[in-house]
Amino acid sequence: MIIVNTVSDLRASLASARDGGKLIGLVPTMGALHEGHASLVRRCVAENDVCVVSVFVNPTQFNDKNDLLSYPRDLDADCRLLSDIGAHIVFAPTVEEVYPEPDERRFSYPPIDTVMEGAKRPGHFNGVCQVVSKLFYFVEPQRAYFGEKDFQQIAVVRAMTADLRLPVEIIACPIVREPSGLALSSRNQLLTPQERETATTIARTLVESTLWAKTLSVAEVHDRVVATLDATDGLRTEYFQIVDGDTLQPVSRWTQSHSIVGCITVYCGERPVRLIDNIRYK
Repeated sequence: MIIVNTVSDLRASLASARDGGKLIGLVPTMGALHEGHASLVRRCVAENDVCVVSVFVNPTQFNDKNDLLSYPRDLDADCRLLSDIGAHIVFAPTVEEVYPEPDERRFSYPPIDTVMEGAKRPGHFNGVCQVVSKLFYFVEPQRAYFGEKDFQQIAVVRAMTADLRLPVEIIACPIVREPSGLALSSRNQLLTPQERETATTIARTLVESTLWAKTLSVAEVHDRVVATLDATDGLRTEYFQIVDGDTLQPVSRWTQSHSIVGCITVYCGERPVRLIDNIRYK
């Protein structure tokens, strides 16, 4: 495995593979890697000749400066993990390398990017599109791998990829969870042991909600999920929306769509730590 920090070194490292017609896969990450990231990398390694993993905390997708500053970082540990699971190239650039000048591009894909995270974090998805499009231009992969924990992000990235007519297949990979059910996230590192235990209520409640959906209406399931989490000491629901899995628009009936997903964001602890998760109803 090699580690490169500049776009020129990255392209030089990929030149022979590209000239040889080899398949190049990309796993974009912000570091602080865990088993969820590892599952993406293993799949990328298995399905491509070259696996590139980017490790870059992208400032343009943070609308909260404190959130950016507190985001966990440990490049040495990340590289050890990536080496052990067979990644070929780690691209770990500086902010100046990715953004030699301010990125003034604006991306807009309503209604996909205007609900949920788009509504709660203004500018977030624009920043995601800025950095992912740059990574696609830098690496020129045939495939890129994203975790379904960021369900809405995948939809936005797919819309951007189609809009820019980039020849990249976007591959969504299942959520990886701790034995407790808590969705793996780099932000979990910011939780105390007690907060981590409290956070397990999120996934447990979502799973229970799939049983409630057999007899309750969409609105009733929504209200019971929110009430259950908000009644848990240390948790506060920011939003819970039950949406069409394709359009991400709210549904009012279980028969309204062939694909229905419940997407949630919950604050946990005193700091607090913002956690996202989702569950499929059908």
